Amino acid sequence: MLISDTGGGHRASAEALEAMMESLRPGENDVRIVDVFTEYCRWPFNTFVSGYQIMAKNSWMWKYSYHATSIVPVMHTVNFFSNLFCKPDFERCIREHDPDLVVSLHPLTQTVPLRVLEELGGGRRQVPFATVVTDLGSAHPWWFDRRVDRCFIPSDAVRKVAIRRHLSSEQIRQHGLPVRPSFWQAPRPREELCLELGLDTTRKTVLVVGGGDGVGSLGRIVEATANELRRHIPGSAQVVAVCGKNHKLRSQLEARDWGDVHVQVRGFVSKMSDYMSCADVMITKAGPGTIAEATIRGVPTMLSSFLPGQEAGNVPFVTDNGFGEYSRRPKQIARTVRKWIQDPQQLEEMSEAARACATPEATHEIASDLLEMLK
Repeated sequence: MLISDTGGGHRASAEALEAMMESLRPGENDVRIVDVFTEYCRWPFNTFVSGYQIMAKNSWMWKYSYHATSIVPVMHTVNFFSNLFCKPDFERCIREHDPDLVVSLHPLTQTVPLRVLEELGGGRRQVPFATVVTDLGSAHPWWFDRRVDRCFIPSDAVRKVAIRRHLSSEQIRQHGLPVRPSFWQAPRPREELCLELGLDTTRKTVLVVGGGDGVGSLGRIVEATANELRRHIPGSAQVVAVCGKNHKLRSQLEARDWGDVHVQVRGFVSKMSDYMSCADVMITKAGPGTIAEATIRGVPTMLSSFLPGQEAGNVPFVTDNGFGEYSRRPKQIARTVRKWIQDPQQLEEMSEAARACATPEATHEIASDLLEMLK
């Protein structure tokens, strides 16, 4: 499985598929997840992860890069130089692992490995190749190469992009996004989970998620939300702030006196399924994996930011399907969430709308199809 750790979603999807393949056929397959640029490529290609982190914090840089590389002449130019400089490194990777199946979970791991496999096969590729698109509401054209055997997509919007990129209906499979194993099964009772996580079972719960790196305006959102809840519905709500790897922000939030609004501060959490099962509302950036998991747990979702281009399509996926809204302004986010909490009927309707978009069997279906490709 070829990935790049530019964001956490590519590896999370790969690990979910690896776990499901092992569950379906225990001990029969040796699945290897390879960050090919970091582990095999030379400078500057081995700096993709750090470069991504810089651009993600400076959205104008990401927007320019994303849209510029979507232009066909620019795509061809980048592909030319990628083949020129990276093909020997990709070939070393493929020779070392000698795969029976290659699965790409990143937009930049289609063109070069497909060419390498063709050359290793004497002009005709012998190893089956599949792409698993890990974007939800839109996708960069680099995800789609007509030479793949299968392309697994999560949504109708991404299907349209695949068709525009000349993939056939025989190549396309639409199952949804792979999600972590903790989301494969129905959750335990909410009261039981709340007690286990140290939450008050009598209060409404607002889950604020800052992503694995905890970047963005998380601190201001938590502060605005806590203030709004304290002023308008004192004693009725609690906030869980997930700061990821942002240790400084976690310390700052833990040091605050939040009054009668309970604020539980967490770093990187492994029990996100449990927290979502306890949440009445979630505030998060528009990451595809988090949104897909929210639909499975039926959580009304307030989007606070998105990466231009890559995550832009995720916003209408949430808003048009009726299970959330979008705003970048912390005070507007807080007011909207407070109004939802005060309207139980609206919350229930949004929760049902979220579940209507859920694809809880996606990981199983994709893994099953991949195993079929190994036969």
